Amino acid sequence: MRQTRRDFLRHATLAACAAAIPQSAFAATPFEDLIAKVARRQLLPDTYPETEIWGYDGLVPAPEIRVTQGDRVRRRFRNEVPDPSSVHWHGIRIDNAMDGVSGLTQEAVAPGGTFDYDFVVPDAGTYWYHAHNRSYEQVARGLRGALIVEEVDGPDIDREEVIVLEDWLLDPESGQLFDNFEQPMMMSHGGRTGNFITTNGRYDLTLPAQRNERIRLRIINAASARIFPLRLSGFSGWTVAVDGMPTGQPQSVDGELILGPAQRVDLIVDVTEDEGGTAQLLRIGDDDQLTPLVSFLVNGTASSVPRGKPLPLPPNPAAHAPDLADARDLRLVMSGGAMGRMQSALLGGERLGFRQLAQAGKFWALNDVAEMTYTPLADLSLNEPVRLKIENQTVFPHAMHLHGMHFRELRPDGAFGPMRDTILLAGNESREIAFTADNPGKWLFHCHMLSHAASGMTTWIRVT
Repeated sequence: MRQTRRDFLRHATLAACAAAIPQSAFAATPFEDLIAKVARRQLLPDTYPETEIWGYDGLVPAPEIRVTQGDRVRRRFRNEVPDPSSVHWHGIRIDNAMDGVSGLTQEAVAPGGTFDYDFVVPDAGTYWYHAHNRSYEQVARGLRGALIVEEVDGPDIDREEVIVLEDWLLDPESGQLFDNFEQPMMMSHGGRTGNFITTNGRYDLTLPAQRNERIRLRIINAASARIFPLRLSGFSGWTVAVDGMPTGQPQSVDGELILGPAQRVDLIVDVTEDEGGTAQLLRIGDDDQLTPLVSFLVNGTASSVPRGKPLPLPPNPAAHAPDLADARDLRLVMSGGAMGRMQSALLGGERLGFRQLAQAGKFWALNDVAEMTYTPLADLSLNEPVRLKIENQTVFPHAMHLHGMHFRELRPDGAFGPMRDTILLAGNESREIAFTADNPGKWLFHCHMLSHAASGMTTWIRVT
């Protein structure tokens, strides 16, 4: 996934908004196949057998899709896995019919079936795509990959690396995935957290580097529940985007970075490690033990002196903060889980006690409802501003993801945080987000600890 400097001039004609380009201009663009299939890949060291996975085109991670801002993505999804499936294009401000949510925006594609995804990417940034039917199982089996949208005029870097972080829950004897995807303990606690981590499909990813080389790291947490605390070693770095959206002025990376499930971060880093040494992207374990996710072997010097602070990335369209003077106030209360205070919740229109909910595979609730409902959390008018207070009344963290739009955290001092599509809340923490409902359709809002979403933490918003 290494990328050298690109000649962006060839994309100059796409600099304007893609909506201004006649639809006929794309008539001859063919669909490329994206095939979900069962395959075997070497995830563990070579002394173990290959692991059976589900992968797009049979690969782990899936093939990287790389386009330029304003381009059109056309993929013919072919389902060759045993279960119905669909593809969600995570973080893209997309036409609702292309969002890939089984049961809300489309029917799941049956085994042997196809579905044509055809959409324009309005924003540059680091995004990803993954299965969105029984995603707590299908993503954990491997149906996930990077979707990179390049700026028309990109940053001054020597190269970039896309870093896809995944984890797997493997039987140490057979090397195969445990198939207990609906195990109640995992669903009612932190979610399905793997016991084996890969980076770009490798447990020992090693890449070359040079001293004073400037690299853009696009880091994607594609795990189904794991939170990655990260640290740099042998680099100086700046955060330039989160969840694909530019942060404005680059922020110096000091200490650890926290990346919840489905979140992304773009870093511009300079290699400060001496020649012959190793620079690393490290994971901080529960016991503060540092484990390398990627090792960069430093050989040679790219420049005799380091560069200065990088310039900001160009802003994406609709990056302005919402005007909250007449905003709609909404509230979302998260409850349930092990060691929680939820006594009962609504399921199928009937109030059930926690034991009955657990027997039905429901351990969580949003606003006292333990399932996806026919009635949305809110009916919003197009371009209506919204303030949404999220109260996590559980003891577990949750990564809440909004489809189709981006939001900003509204901080206690009234300041706005950066734009993003997924926000991580700690146990018993409340946060407030604000956004403009600028994309018509039915948009899912759910926890991206995917087993939590399947067992109660899913709702939706309608924009008309």
